[in-house]
Amino acid sequence: MHILLYIFIGLAAIQFVYYLGVFGKFAFAKAQKITPKRIPISVIVCAKNEEENVVNYIPLLAEQNYPDFEIVLIDDASTDNTLEIFEQFEKQYPNVRLVKVENNEAFWGNKKYALTLGIKAAKKEYLLFTDADCYPTSKDWITAMSSQFTMQKTIVLGYGKYEKIANSFLNKIIRFENVLNTVQYFAWAKLGHPYMGVGRNMAYKKEEFFNVNGFIDHMQIRTGDDELFINQAANGKNTTVAYTPESFSYSKPKTTFSAFFNQKRRQIATANYFKSIDQLRLGVFYGSQLLFVLVATVLLAFQFEWIIVLSIFVARYVVAWTVIGFAAGKLKENDIKLWFPVVEIVLIFTQVNAYFTNLFSKPIHWK
Repeated sequence: MHILLYIFIGLAAIQFVYYLGVFGKFAFAKAQKITPKRIPISVIVCAKNEEENVVNYIPLLAEQNYPDFEIVLIDDASTDNTLEIFEQFEKQYPNVRLVKVENNEAFWGNKKYALTLGIKAAKKEYLLFTDADCYPTSKDWITAMSSQFTMQKTIVLGYGKYEKIANSFLNKIIRFENVLNTVQYFAWAKLGHPYMGVGRNMAYKKEEFFNVNGFIDHMQIRTGDDELFINQAANGKNTTVAYTPESFSYSKPKTTFSAFFNQKRRQIATANYFKSIDQLRLGVFYGSQLLFVLVATVLLAFQFEWIIVLSIFVARYVVAWTVIGFAAGKLKENDIKLWFPVVEIVLIFTQVNAYFTNLFSKPIHWK
């Protein structure tokens, strides 16, 4: 049992390093300021069978308060009325550009192929991405995201929020998991080791796309137009983050646990293609998180040095709770802070379940 206690102390130390040394880099960072720039921007939206969403959300993009931008709408061989709606928008708004993608036998159903065509069609040098089921939190979204570009920083990682659903515990789980993921990739980016971003809200200069030959190195992988691209193209010199409230985007969360679970499976499957060092960093965090809970449970069950064990256990949760609380405040997700201990346990075992499920079957990807 003494060996188990030493292992427990080591796991706690790892968790303290991650929460204070890594995640704290974002959680305790100074508030960010918006310094408006007049960079020409192409907002890129790829849609496949999204007629209900694009009717509501594309006008919000067209109404952005920004001096020089276009909207590139990509219809990825939709079978509903998405294309017809896009054609109406092209007539209605002078700065809307439409890209029609037909099914290609070599790249059938591959979002990366559709995005590649849209990126090539974009007339501006700076590209801002969001999804068809997303909408900006303000009319200054483009201003807030583009304000973080500099001569050196040509990749900007933004935050994609999920809508709140009242009296839904699943919604709290989804939003907490989203905050935790964001804290991680924001913090590592601020430390000079960016490893992913989300297509719901990210931007980069077009040359970054061509510098790595676009998605060619992972075109055969259905997911990762955002995560795998950033994992390949981003580095400490060219990447920054945007976290002013005006820079956020919103999207609708999953409403069933099975849908959320499948989303987790896709995320884990995509992470398997990250650089080895990024997989190691993520693996050490999630592995130590799981083992910390399991080993603590065993030690407390046998009441072995229970005062020491309980003290370390509580200290870890106080530190983690504090860091996540500050980070959630920056991301305007204050209501999820109170649920931290319960939601974390649920997420730990959901993560483990999704990982082992992926060993026996492949998750479903782009529509």
